[in-house]
Amino acid sequence: MSFPEGVREPLPGVFVIKSSPSSDDRGSFGRLFDAGWDLTPLRGMPVFQVNHSATRRRGTVRGLHFQTAPYCETKIVTCTSGRIFDVVVDVRRGSPTFMHWHSEILDGDDPQSFVIPPGFAHGFQTLSDHCELIYIHSQPFRPEFESGLHPSEPRLDIPWPEAIAMLSKRDSAHPKVEDDWKGIDL
Repeated sequence: MSFPEGVREPLPGVFVIKSSPSSDDRGSFGRLFDAGWDLTPLRGMPVFQVNHSATRRRGTVRGLHFQTAPYCETKIVTCTSGRIFDVVVDVRRGSPTFMHWHSEILDGDDPQSFVIPPGFAHGFQTLSDHCELIYIHSQPFRPEFESGLHPSEPRLDIPWPEAIAMLSKRDSAHPKVEDDWKGIDL
């Protein structure tokens, strides 16, 4: 088993993979997923969905989303165009890093991927107009098992780099976390 150079683990089980695409006069080619990478959340990971998102406006926030058991999922997120402030939040009940978050700048011109294991919420803010992302999911989307955190959750105090220019009705409807909320079981 092997994994690409430039792998970092900023929170337990969360990996940032720095890609090294090959380039020539035609353009470039890079790998977004390899079942042979020896990273714990990817071992035996089935691929149920590959999704693409396009966000038009700078300052837009999407997330913070997660799925609950039995559909907790691993996600691999890659920005293919534009620039984003990407955030993961540990929502695992009993985790020593519960409600800790980590962010990365993902840029289509400097390929990196975020590997997000089950039990983490995910969201991002666009830092440029016209951002595109590719998501690889280990579980099918099940709306009845979807949940989320409000992007302005006071317990997280995420310093979004820009004023939030746009937020979906669904994301703005996520309630603030109650003081006694203990997270999700996997």
